[in-house]
Amino acid sequence: MLIGYNTYAGIRHDADWTDVVVDSVEELGLGIITAAGLLVLLARTTSDMSLEEIVGKIVIEAGVVAIGFSVGTAQLGADDEEGVGRLSQAPGIMSQLVISLCGAVLIAANVAPTEEIVLIAAEVGVPRLMIIIALSVLLAVLILFFSNFRQAHRLAKAETSWHAAAGGVMTYVVAFVASAAILWFFGRFDTVQMEMAVAQTVVLSLPATLGASAGRLLLQS
Repeated sequence: MLIGYNTYAGIRHDADWTDVVVDSVEELGLGIITAAGLLVLLARTTSDMSLEEIVGKIVIEAGVVAIGFSVGTAQLGADDEEGVGRLSQAPGIMSQLVISLCGAVLIAANVAPTEEIVLIAAEVGVPRLMIIIALSVLLAVLILFFSNFRQAHRLAKAETSWHAAAGGVMTYVVAFVASAAILWFFGRFDTVQMEMAVAQTVVLSLPATLGASAGRLLLQS
């Protein structure tokens, strides 16, 4: 994901493939160091834990932190002229999917391990889940086509309402898939029925859509 993000949204528009890989490895290294330091500071890793448990915690946290470093560099590390190289290129479908996925993971990975997702999914019924889906798509449309993010002045508005709706649905699908994958990774599907698994995914897809929309906005044309 870091390589994908740096390829399509990095601030170094003249970078070649090697530079992209080096930048991604550096960001991952910073993520590992930062995650390890914070886990020690917050007493989430202690000397009585096994090496496997400590490494597992650091790796899980480092992935999200590294994406944050990459996003922060692209959004805050350069002015408009430095960032114009890649953000002004006409985005393809692959670039939009990659950036949407990075944004969705960045948000969803921080929420998926919490108990609130399980509690909300267990309490809401099918009608409310349908409303959550509709709200998620609506938020995607609003963020993509009616916000004023950095570089948004270079982005074209939706030509028709159908174009805007299709963009929102596409972004939601990416967020839904990312949410399902993250929930599976954290073992949320191990002991539940299909209905509960889908409900959890729909609930998590709401915040994930916010991240996917913000990410895709970087390349939407």
